[in-house]
Order: sequence, then C-alpha cells, then structure tokens
Amino acid sequence: MKLYSYLTGPDDASFCHRVMERLNRGWELYGAPTLTYDAELKRVICGQVVVKEVSGDYSPDVDPTRM
Repeated sequence: MKLYSYLTGPDDASFCHRVMERLNRGWELYGAPTLTYDAELKRVICGQVVVKEVSGDYSPDVDPTRM
C-alpha cells in the first residue's frame, strides 16, 4: 500500500524539520513543493507531499503520521 501525506506549515525551520523527519523515516518527496501567502498572518505557507510504500492493505484506520 502507498501512504500519502501532505505536510503544510509556515515557511520556517520547523517545517523543514518536519519534512526531514519524514524523509529519514523512509518517506519520499512527491512532486514540487507549494507556496502560498497568508495575507492575514503576513507569512508564507509551504506544502510538500510525501509518500511511502508499506506492506499491508489500505484501511481508513491507517494513521500515516505514525508510520
């Protein structure tokens, strides 16, 4: 089964660390990162999709943040 996760957050070191943590747990980047500007908070928001192939069958109970 392929796991999918879309990470989002402010364009700062904490976002980079979240992505790096997933990469170091065997996830892979999928596609280009996205950026948008939050005019209300006056900051850039990043997004990055990561995917991971794991054994087993899909179930709605799967929590990709724990894999």
